[in-house]
Amino acid sequence: MIKHRHKVLLVGDGAVGSSFAYSLLQTTQEVDELVIVDLNKEKATGDAMDLQDITPLESPTIIRAGEYADASDADVAVITAGVPRKPGETRLDLVNKNAKILSTIVKPIVDSGFHGIFVVSSNPVDILTTLTQRISGFPKERVIGTGTSLDSARLNVILAEKLDVPVSEIDAHIMGEHGDTSFAAFDEATVNGQPLKEVADFSATNYAGIEEMVKERGGKIIARKGATFYGVAKCLAYIVKAILENRNVTLPISAPLNGEYGVSDLYLGVPAVINTSGIVKVIEHDLSAEESKKMAHSAAKMKEVLDGVEL
Repeated sequence: MIKHRHKVLLVGDGAVGSSFAYSLLQTTQEVDELVIVDLNKEKATGDAMDLQDITPLESPTIIRAGEYADASDADVAVITAGVPRKPGETRLDLVNKNAKILSTIVKPIVDSGFHGIFVVSSNPVDILTTLTQRISGFPKERVIGTGTSLDSARLNVILAEKLDVPVSEIDAHIMGEHGDTSFAAFDEATVNGQPLKEVADFSATNYAGIEEMVKERGGKIIARKGATFYGVAKCLAYIVKAILENRNVTLPISAPLNGEYGVSDLYLGVPAVINTSGIVKVIEHDLSAEESKKMAHSAAKMKEVLDGVEL
């Protein structure tokens, strides 16, 4: 039987892009070809050569620098390109800069004949994922953003530290915007299968403080080392692995809402099932009244920002 070849196109060879490429090659054996596209082609070529050196210990993947035209037969196009957040900036401060960059990426990929799945991690990710779908005209299920997958990982880390349990025992999600209007779905969170609120002796102030710690974590990392990239790179690799291996994985991602949670015509961070078709299903939790109010606030903020985007 002839094995289907899997090809991934990566656009953006900065810290997130290169970390994603390294993580992807260690995460799955399903990538036969990885093509790196960057304005700095010399850097992309050097990174490809550097990554080639791990293939004898991982898998025999063809890795090279390329062009947008290489997307024509790719399964996945991963977009990490854009202006990174600086200390003191919010993700929304980047919106018009990165929206303009996005349009110069998505259009030539579509023009190449690409029929795969877009996966976006550039910030503000919910806005740029929504715009990727609109610019490309692709079915909504074939455009995915990393959404609150990174925020949720941070929440799990913080809860594990506070409860002194292995992080693998925590199952908790951040929902809404990947940014300041996000919120923790504490009512739905579990510890080793038990409801968090039955296990943890936290006050309302404790819960609010944990939510704030999640929101501040990225800024604290940026203040100390200039950027965050390992966490989101691993989330990206996990999403792409789910697509290539048809794994039916549930993750909190930027997913298209069409009435779920009372939100429409917008990508926002919610749990969703991913496989080789893209987004198979949005998981709609029965949120508390307070959580529903926070979701509506996050959606309203994103729509406000979208209305002001200049492409």
